[in-house]
Amino acid sequence: MLKISQCMIVKNEERNIEHALGWAKSVICEQIVVDTGSTDRTKEIAERMGAKVLAFEWVDDFSTAKNFAIEKASGDWILFFDADEYMTAEDTIKLTEYIDQIQKDPEKSKSSLAINCKLVNIDDNGKAISVYDAMRVFKNDKAVRYIGSIHERLNLNSENVVWYDEIAVIHTGYSESSIKETNKIERNINLLRKAISETEDNLALKVYLADSLKTKSDKESQEEAERYFTEAIEYGADKIFYKLRVKAYIHILNKLVNDPQKRSECEKLCSKALTEFPNSLDFEYFMASLLNSKGNYKEAWDMLKAGEDRMKNGGDIGIAYHVQADPTMLYSGLLMSAQGLGDPAAVTGYALLILEADKTRQEILSPLIAKQLGQGASPEALVSLLSKVYTLNDPSDLLIIARAAKSCGAVEFARIIMTIAGEVLTA
Repeated sequence: MLKISQCMIVKNEERNIEHALGWAKSVICEQIVVDTGSTDRTKEIAERMGAKVLAFEWVDDFSTAKNFAIEKASGDWILFFDADEYMTAEDTIKLTEYIDQIQKDPEKSKSSLAINCKLVNIDDNGKAISVYDAMRVFKNDKAVRYIGSIHERLNLNSENVVWYDEIAVIHTGYSESSIKETNKIERNINLLRKAISETEDNLALKVYLADSLKTKSDKESQEEAERYFTEAIEYGADKIFYKLRVKAYIHILNKLVNDPQKRSECEKLCSKALTEFPNSLDFEYFMASLLNSKGNYKEAWDMLKAGEDRMKNGGDIGIAYHVQADPTMLYSGLLMSAQGLGDPAAVTGYALLILEADKTRQEILSPLIAKQLGQGASPEALVSLLSKVYTLNDPSDLLIIARAAKSCGAVEFARIIMTIAGEVLTA
Protein backbone atom coordinates (compact mmCIF):
# COMPACT_ATOMS: atom_id res chain seq x y z
CA MET A 1 0.00 0.00 0.00
CA LEU A 2 1.30 3.46 -0.97
CA LYS A 3 2.67 5.34 2.03
CA ILE A 4 2.99 9.15 1.94
CA SER A 5 4.69 11.25 4.62
CA GLN A 6 3.89 14.91 5.16
CA CYS A 7 6.88 16.97 6.32
CA MET A 8 7.28 20.63 7.22
CA ILE A 9 9.59 22.94 9.10
CA VAL A 10 7.93 25.59 11.24
CA LYS A 11 8.48 28.46 13.61
CA ASN A 12 5.63 30.34 15.28
CA GLU A 13 2.97 29.05 12.90
CA GLU A 14 0.14 29.01 15.45
CA ARG A 15 -2.07 30.77 12.93
CA ASN A 16 -1.58 28.16 10.18
CA ILE A 17 -0.54 24.88 11.76
CA GLU A 18 -3.98 23.34 12.31
CA HIS A 19 -5.00 23.84 8.69
CA ALA A 20 -1.51 22.85 7.52
CA LEU A 21 -1.85 19.48 9.26
CA GLY A 22 -5.51 19.02 8.42
CA TRP A 23 -5.81 19.26 4.64
CA ALA A 24 -3.78 16.10 3.83
CA LYS A 25 -4.76 14.03 6.87
CA SER A 26 -6.79 11.50 4.89
CA VAL A 27 -3.98 10.51 2.49
CA ILE A 28 -0.80 10.43 4.59
CA CYS A 29 0.65 7.82 6.91
CA GLU A 30 2.56 10.24 9.16
CA GLN A 31 3.27 13.92 9.76
CA ILE A 32 6.77 15.12 10.62
CA VAL A 33 6.93 18.66 12.02
CA VAL A 34 10.41 20.06 12.60
CA ASP A 35 10.18 23.06 14.90
CA THR A 36 13.05 25.55 14.69
CA GLY A 37 12.29 27.52 17.85
CA SER A 38 8.60 28.39 18.20
CA THR A 39 7.59 30.50 21.19
CA ASP A 40 3.82 30.28 20.56
CA ARG A 41 1.43 27.29 20.60
CA THR A 42 2.66 25.74 17.34
CA LYS A 43 4.20 22.63 18.94
CA GLU A 44 1.24 22.09 21.26
CA ILE A 45 -1.29 22.23 18.41
CA ALA A 46 0.82 20.00 16.16
CA GLU A 47 1.19 17.35 18.86
CA ARG A 48 -2.53 17.48 19.61
CA MET A 49 -3.22 16.79 15.94
CA GLY A 50 -1.04 13.69 16.03
CA ALA A 51 2.11 14.98 14.34
CA LYS A 52 5.56 13.86 15.35
CA VAL A 53 7.17 17.11 16.51
CA LEU A 54 10.97 17.31 16.52
CA ALA A 55 13.06 20.18 17.85
CA PHE A 56 15.84 21.48 15.61
CA GLU A 57 18.31 24.23 16.40
CA TRP A 58 18.09 26.84 13.66
CA VAL A 59 21.41 27.30 11.81
CA ASP A 60 20.32 29.89 9.19
CA ASP A 61 19.92 27.15 6.60
CA PHE A 62 16.55 25.96 5.28
CA SER A 63 18.01 22.96 3.45
CA THR A 64 19.65 21.60 6.59
CA ALA A 65 16.36 21.79 8.49
CA LYS A 66 14.34 20.27 5.65
CA ASN A 67 16.80 17.45 5.09
CA PHE A 68 16.61 16.66 8.82
CA ALA A 69 12.85 16.23 8.42
CA ILE A 70 13.28 14.00 5.37
CA GLU A 71 15.62 11.72 7.33
CA LYS A 72 12.82 11.07 9.81
CA ALA A 73 10.19 10.21 7.19
CA SER A 74 9.23 6.59 6.49
CA GLY A 75 6.80 7.05 3.58
CA ASP A 76 7.47 6.07 -0.03
CA TRP A 77 6.72 9.65 -1.11
CA ILE A 78 6.96 12.96 0.73
CA LEU A 79 4.71 16.02 0.68
CA PHE A 80 6.92 18.90 1.82
CA PHE A 81 4.68 21.93 2.16
CA ASP A 82 5.17 25.13 4.12
CA ALA A 83 2.64 25.82 6.85
CA ASP A 84 1.00 28.50 4.67
CA GLU A 85 0.53 26.12 1.72
CA TYR A 86 -2.17 23.56 1.02
CA MET A 87 -4.15 21.73 -1.65
CA THR A 88 -7.89 21.50 -2.09
CA ALA A 89 -9.54 18.18 -1.20
CA GLU A 90 -10.14 17.49 -4.89
CA ASP A 91 -6.52 18.14 -5.86
CA THR A 92 -5.25 16.09 -2.92
CA ILE A 93 -7.11 13.06 -4.25
CA LYS A 94 -5.89 13.73 -7.79
CA LEU A 95 -2.32 13.91 -6.51
CA THR A 96 -2.48 10.56 -4.72
CA GLU A 97 -4.04 8.94 -7.78
CA TYR A 98 -1.25 10.36 -9.94
CA ILE A 99 1.44 9.09 -7.55
CA ASP A 100 -0.24 5.68 -7.66
CA GLN A 101 -0.10 5.73 -11.48
CA ILE A 102 3.62 6.50 -11.35
CA GLN A 103 4.26 3.70 -8.88
CA LYS A 104 2.40 1.15 -11.02
CA ASP A 105 4.39 2.03 -14.16
CA PRO A 106 7.85 0.37 -13.87
CA GLU A 107 9.53 2.82 -16.22
CA LYS A 108 7.95 5.96 -14.71
CA SER A 109 8.52 4.70 -11.20
CA LYS A 110 12.22 4.36 -11.87
CA SER A 111 12.76 7.74 -13.56
CA SER A 112 10.22 9.99 -11.80
CA LEU A 113 11.63 11.31 -8.56
CA ALA A 114 9.49 14.44 -8.14
CA ILE A 115 6.26 16.04 -9.31
CA ASN A 116 6.12 19.66 -10.42
CA CYS A 117 2.76 21.44 -10.28
CA LYS A 118 1.26 24.93 -10.23
CA LEU A 119 1.72 27.16 -7.19
CA VAL A 120 -0.95 29.84 -6.84
CA ASN A 121 -0.28 32.83 -4.60
CA ILE A 122 -3.51 34.27 -3.21
CA ASP A 123 -4.37 37.48 -1.37
CA ASP A 124 -6.45 37.97 1.79
CA ASN A 125 -9.67 37.67 -0.22
CA GLY A 126 -8.66 34.36 -1.77
CA LYS A 127 -7.99 35.97 -5.13
CA ALA A 128 -5.08 34.60 -7.17
CA ILE A 129 -2.31 37.16 -7.67
CA SER A 130 0.29 35.05 -9.47
CA VAL A 131 0.89 31.50 -10.70
CA TYR A 132 4.31 29.91 -10.68
CA ASP A 133 5.32 26.26 -10.36
CA ALA A 134 6.80 24.29 -7.52
CA MET A 135 8.12 20.89 -6.48
CA ARG A 136 6.47 20.00 -3.20
CA VAL A 137 6.07 16.26 -3.83
CA PHE A 138 8.94 13.80 -4.28
CA LYS A 139 10.10 10.26 -3.66
CA ASN A 140 11.67 9.38 -0.33
CA ASP A 141 14.97 8.56 -2.00
CA LYS A 142 18.38 9.05 -0.39
CA ALA A 143 19.55 10.84 -3.53
CA VAL A 144 16.83 13.49 -3.24
CA ARG A 145 17.76 16.32 -0.91
CA TYR A 146 17.46 20.10 -0.64
CA ILE A 147 20.36 22.40 -1.45
CA GLY A 148 20.84 26.13 -0.74
CA SER A 149 20.61 27.91 2.58
CA ILE A 150 17.67 30.03 1.41
CA HIS A 151 15.31 29.72 -1.56
CA GLU A 152 16.32 26.10 -1.32
CA ARG A 153 15.59 23.63 -4.11
CA LEU A 154 15.73 19.90 -4.71
CA ASN A 155 18.93 18.59 -6.30
CA LEU A 156 17.17 17.05 -9.30
CA ASN A 157 17.62 17.22 -13.05
CA SER A 158 14.64 17.89 -15.30
CA GLU A 159 14.56 14.31 -16.60
CA ASN A 160 13.71 13.13 -13.09
CA VAL A 161 10.78 15.54 -12.69
CA VAL A 162 7.28 15.07 -14.11
CA TRP A 163 4.90 17.98 -14.66
CA TYR A 164 1.29 17.62 -13.50
CA ASP A 165 -0.62 20.82 -14.17
CA GLU A 166 -4.08 19.55 -13.18
CA ILE A 167 -3.40 20.31 -9.53
CA ALA A 168 -2.26 23.40 -7.66
CA VAL A 169 -0.56 24.29 -4.40
CA ILE A 170 -2.31 27.27 -2.77
CA HIS A 171 0.07 29.68 -1.02
CA THR A 172 -1.17 32.38 1.36
CA GLY A 173 2.23 33.64 2.47
CA TYR A 174 2.33 36.63 0.11
CA SER A 175 -0.96 38.05 1.35
CA GLU A 176 -0.74 41.48 2.95
CA SER A 177 -1.89 40.23 6.35
CA SER A 178 0.64 37.39 6.34
CA ILE A 179 3.52 39.73 5.57
CA LYS A 180 2.44 42.11 8.33
CA GLU A 181 1.98 39.40 10.94
CA THR A 182 5.31 37.65 10.41
CA ASN A 183 8.94 38.72 10.24
CA LYS A 184 9.66 36.48 7.26
CA ILE A 185 10.61 39.35 4.99
CA GLU A 186 13.22 40.70 7.41
CA ARG A 187 14.44 37.18 8.12
CA ASN A 188 14.86 36.49 4.41
CA ILE A 189 16.62 39.79 3.81
CA ASN A 190 19.12 39.05 6.57
CA LEU A 191 19.75 35.49 5.35
CA LEU A 192 20.15 36.63 1.76
CA ARG A 193 22.60 39.39 2.70
CA LYS A 194 24.61 36.83 4.63
CA ALA A 195 24.61 34.38 1.71
CA ILE A 196 25.62 37.12 -0.74
CA SER A 197 28.53 38.15 1.48
CA GLU A 198 29.77 34.54 1.54
CA THR A 199 29.71 33.97 -2.23
CA GLU A 200 31.19 35.54 -5.30
CA ASP A 201 28.94 37.70 -7.44
CA ASN A 202 25.75 35.61 -7.20
CA LEU A 203 23.11 37.38 -9.26
CA ALA A 204 20.38 34.89 -8.38
CA LEU A 205 20.72 35.71 -4.68
CA LYS A 206 20.57 39.42 -5.52
CA VAL A 207 17.29 38.92 -7.40
CA TYR A 208 15.84 36.99 -4.46
CA LEU A 209 16.96 39.83 -2.21
CA ALA A 210 15.36 42.38 -4.55
CA ASP A 211 12.12 40.39 -4.44
CA SER A 212 12.06 40.77 -0.65
CA LEU A 213 13.20 44.39 -0.65
CA LYS A 214 10.43 45.46 -3.05
CA THR A 215 7.82 44.72 -0.35
CA LYS A 216 9.31 47.41 1.90
CA SER A 217 8.12 51.00 1.64
CA ASP A 218 11.33 52.93 2.29
CA LYS A 219 13.11 54.59 -0.62
CA GLU A 220 16.48 52.92 -0.01
CA SER A 221 15.00 49.41 -0.20
CA GLN A 222 13.09 50.27 -3.37
CA GLU A 223 16.19 51.71 -5.05
CA GLU A 224 18.32 48.71 -4.07
CA ALA A 225 15.68 46.32 -5.41
CA GLU A 226 15.54 48.21 -8.69
CA ARG A 227 19.35 48.07 -9.07
CA TYR A 228 19.40 44.29 -8.70
CA PHE A 229 16.41 43.75 -10.99
CA THR A 230 18.01 45.97 -13.63
CA GLU A 231 21.27 44.05 -13.30
CA ALA A 232 19.37 40.79 -13.82
CA ILE A 233 17.85 42.10 -17.06
CA GLU A 234 21.09 43.52 -18.42
CA TYR A 235 23.57 40.83 -17.41
CA GLY A 236 21.64 37.78 -16.26
CA ALA A 237 20.84 35.93 -19.50
CA ASP A 238 23.52 33.30 -18.90
CA LYS A 239 23.77 33.61 -15.13
CA ILE A 240 20.32 33.03 -13.66
CA PHE A 241 17.25 30.88 -14.19
CA TYR A 242 14.74 32.43 -16.59
CA LYS A 243 12.07 32.80 -13.88
CA LEU A 244 14.27 35.28 -12.04
CA ARG A 245 14.70 37.37 -15.17
CA VAL A 246 10.94 37.36 -15.63
CA LYS A 247 10.53 38.66 -12.07
CA ALA A 248 12.99 41.42 -12.88
CA TYR A 249 11.26 42.43 -16.11
CA ILE A 250 7.82 42.50 -14.47
CA HIS A 251 9.00 44.64 -11.56
CA ILE A 252 10.66 47.25 -13.78
CA LEU A 253 7.78 47.30 -16.27
CA ASN A 254 5.30 47.84 -13.44
CA LYS A 255 7.35 50.87 -12.42
CA LEU A 256 7.44 52.32 -15.94
CA VAL A 257 4.12 51.46 -17.58
CA ASN A 258 2.03 54.21 -15.95
CA ASP A 259 4.64 56.96 -16.29
CA PRO A 260 4.08 58.99 -19.51
CA GLN A 261 7.65 60.30 -19.27
CA LYS A 262 9.00 56.73 -19.38
CA ARG A 263 6.82 55.45 -22.22
CA SER A 264 9.64 55.08 -24.73
CA GLU A 265 11.90 53.33 -22.22
CA CYS A 266 9.06 51.04 -21.21
CA GLU A 267 8.26 50.12 -24.80
CA LYS A 268 11.90 49.21 -25.53
CA LEU A 269 12.09 47.07 -22.41
CA CYS A 270 8.79 45.37 -23.23
CA SER A 271 9.99 44.60 -26.77
CA LYS A 272 13.15 43.11 -25.31
CA ALA A 273 11.12 40.95 -22.91
CA LEU A 274 8.86 39.70 -25.73
CA THR A 275 11.91 38.87 -27.86
CA GLU A 276 13.31 36.80 -25.01
CA PHE A 277 9.94 35.33 -23.97
CA PRO A 278 7.70 35.09 -27.07
CA ASN A 279 3.92 34.75 -26.66
CA SER A 280 4.14 35.82 -23.02
CA LEU A 281 0.69 36.99 -21.93
CA ASP A 282 2.27 38.99 -19.13
CA PHE A 283 4.50 40.98 -21.45
CA GLU A 284 1.82 41.25 -24.14
CA TYR A 285 -0.39 42.81 -21.47
CA PHE A 286 2.26 45.45 -20.75
CA MET A 287 2.77 46.16 -24.45
CA ALA A 288 -0.98 46.47 -25.04
CA SER A 289 -1.23 48.87 -22.08
CA LEU A 290 1.36 51.07 -23.78
CA LEU A 291 -0.45 50.84 -27.13
CA ASN A 292 -3.76 51.80 -25.50
CA SER A 293 -2.13 54.76 -23.77
CA LYS A 294 -0.85 55.96 -27.17
CA GLY A 295 -4.28 55.58 -28.78
CA ASN A 296 -3.25 52.54 -30.86
CA TYR A 297 -6.43 50.74 -29.84
CA LYS A 298 -6.69 48.38 -32.82
CA GLU A 299 -3.14 47.11 -32.40
CA ALA A 300 -3.68 46.61 -28.66
CA TRP A 301 -7.01 44.86 -29.31
CA ASP A 302 -5.50 42.45 -31.84
CA MET A 303 -2.64 41.56 -29.50
CA LEU A 304 -4.85 40.96 -26.46
CA LYS A 305 -7.58 39.19 -28.42
CA ALA A 306 -5.04 36.74 -29.82
CA GLY A 307 -3.74 36.16 -26.29
CA GLU A 308 -7.26 35.58 -24.98
CA ASP A 309 -7.93 33.05 -27.74
CA ARG A 310 -4.71 31.16 -26.91
CA MET A 311 -5.58 31.15 -23.22
CA LYS A 312 -9.11 29.82 -23.81
CA ASN A 313 -8.11 27.22 -26.40
CA GLY A 314 -5.01 25.77 -24.77
CA GLY A 315 -2.52 27.56 -27.02
CA ASP A 316 0.96 28.76 -26.14
CA ILE A 317 0.63 31.55 -23.55
CA GLY A 318 4.35 31.71 -22.79
CA ILE A 319 5.13 33.36 -19.47
CA ALA A 320 1.84 34.15 -17.78
CA TYR A 321 2.51 34.23 -14.07
CA HIS A 322 0.15 37.16 -13.46
CA VAL A 323 -2.37 37.18 -16.32
CA GLN A 324 -2.95 33.45 -15.87
CA ALA A 325 -3.74 34.07 -12.21
CA ASP A 326 -5.89 37.12 -12.91
CA PRO A 327 -7.40 37.14 -16.42
CA THR A 328 -9.15 40.41 -15.58
CA MET A 329 -5.83 42.09 -16.39
CA LEU A 330 -6.35 40.92 -19.97
CA TYR A 331 -10.04 41.87 -19.90
CA SER A 332 -9.22 45.35 -18.60
CA GLY A 333 -6.88 45.92 -21.52
CA LEU A 334 -9.52 44.66 -23.97
CA LEU A 335 -12.11 46.90 -22.30
CA MET A 336 -9.90 49.94 -22.82
CA SER A 337 -9.28 48.99 -26.45
CA ALA A 338 -13.01 48.45 -27.04
CA GLN A 339 -13.79 51.86 -25.55
CA GLY A 340 -11.21 53.46 -27.83
CA LEU A 341 -12.59 51.62 -30.86
CA GLY A 342 -16.19 52.56 -29.98
CA ASP A 343 -17.44 48.98 -29.75
CA PRO A 344 -20.33 49.05 -27.23
CA ALA A 345 -20.99 45.30 -27.32
CA ALA A 346 -17.37 44.51 -26.51
CA VAL A 347 -17.30 47.19 -23.80
CA THR A 348 -20.33 45.62 -22.12
CA GLY A 349 -19.02 42.08 -22.52
CA TYR A 350 -15.61 42.72 -20.99
CA ALA A 351 -17.01 44.91 -18.23
CA LEU A 352 -19.27 42.02 -17.20
CA LEU A 353 -16.36 39.56 -17.30
CA ILE A 354 -14.38 41.79 -14.95
CA LEU A 355 -17.35 42.20 -12.63
CA GLU A 356 -17.93 38.44 -12.57
CA ALA A 357 -14.48 38.11 -11.05
CA ASP A 358 -14.98 40.99 -8.60
CA LYS A 359 -18.47 42.49 -8.40
CA THR A 360 -17.29 45.29 -6.07
CA ARG A 361 -15.23 47.08 -8.75
CA GLN A 362 -17.12 50.35 -8.84
CA GLU A 363 -14.69 51.86 -11.36
CA ILE A 364 -16.03 49.29 -13.87
CA LEU A 365 -19.67 49.16 -12.76
CA SER A 366 -20.33 52.92 -12.62
CA PRO A 367 -19.22 53.64 -16.22
CA LEU A 368 -21.16 50.57 -17.40
CA ILE A 369 -24.37 51.88 -15.81
CA ALA A 370 -23.80 55.39 -17.17
CA LYS A 371 -23.03 54.06 -20.67
CA GLN A 372 -26.09 51.81 -20.80
CA LEU A 373 -28.47 54.54 -19.64
CA GLY A 374 -26.79 57.04 -21.95
CA GLN A 375 -27.39 54.73 -24.90
CA GLY A 376 -31.10 54.62 -24.07
CA ALA A 377 -31.35 51.35 -22.15
CA SER A 378 -34.44 51.21 -19.95
CA PRO A 379 -34.01 50.62 -16.20
CA GLU A 380 -35.64 47.21 -16.65
CA ALA A 381 -33.20 46.25 -19.40
CA LEU A 382 -30.25 47.44 -17.30
CA VAL A 383 -31.46 45.46 -14.28
CA SER A 384 -31.73 42.39 -16.51
CA LEU A 385 -28.19 42.94 -17.80
CA LEU A 386 -26.74 43.32 -14.32
CA SER A 387 -28.54 40.18 -13.15
CA LYS A 388 -25.94 38.23 -15.17
CA VAL A 389 -23.47 39.14 -12.42
CA TYR A 390 -25.47 40.29 -9.41
CA THR A 391 -28.08 38.38 -7.39
CA LEU A 392 -31.17 40.57 -7.34
CA ASN A 393 -32.56 39.06 -4.14
CA ASP A 394 -29.32 39.74 -2.28
CA PRO A 395 -29.46 43.17 -0.54
CA SER A 396 -25.65 43.43 -0.44
CA ASP A 397 -25.44 43.01 -4.23
CA LEU A 398 -28.20 45.55 -4.72
CA LEU A 399 -26.38 48.01 -2.46
CA ILE A 400 -23.24 47.68 -4.62
CA ILE A 401 -25.30 48.54 -7.72
CA ALA A 402 -27.06 51.46 -6.02
CA ARG A 403 -23.80 53.00 -4.83
CA ALA A 404 -22.25 52.68 -8.29
CA ALA A 405 -25.32 54.24 -9.89
CA LYS A 406 -25.30 57.14 -7.47
CA SER A 407 -21.58 57.78 -8.03
CA CYS A 408 -22.11 58.18 -11.79
CA GLY A 409 -25.12 60.47 -11.37
CA ALA A 410 -27.79 57.88 -12.15
CA VAL A 411 -29.78 58.87 -9.07
CA GLU A 412 -33.16 57.68 -10.36
CA PHE A 413 -31.75 54.25 -11.22
CA ALA A 414 -30.18 54.09 -7.74
CA ARG A 415 -33.66 54.74 -6.26
CA ILE A 416 -35.13 51.91 -8.33
CA ILE A 417 -32.45 49.52 -7.07
CA MET A 418 -33.01 50.57 -3.45
CA THR A 419 -36.75 50.02 -3.90
CA ILE A 420 -36.01 46.46 -5.05
CA ALA A 421 -33.72 46.03 -2.03
CA GLY A 422 -36.50 47.21 0.28
CA GLU A 423 -38.93 44.71 -1.23
CA VAL A 424 -36.38 41.92 -0.73
CA LEU A 425 -35.87 42.85 2.92
CA THR A 426 -39.60 42.98 3.67
CA ALA A 427 -40.53 39.83 1.72
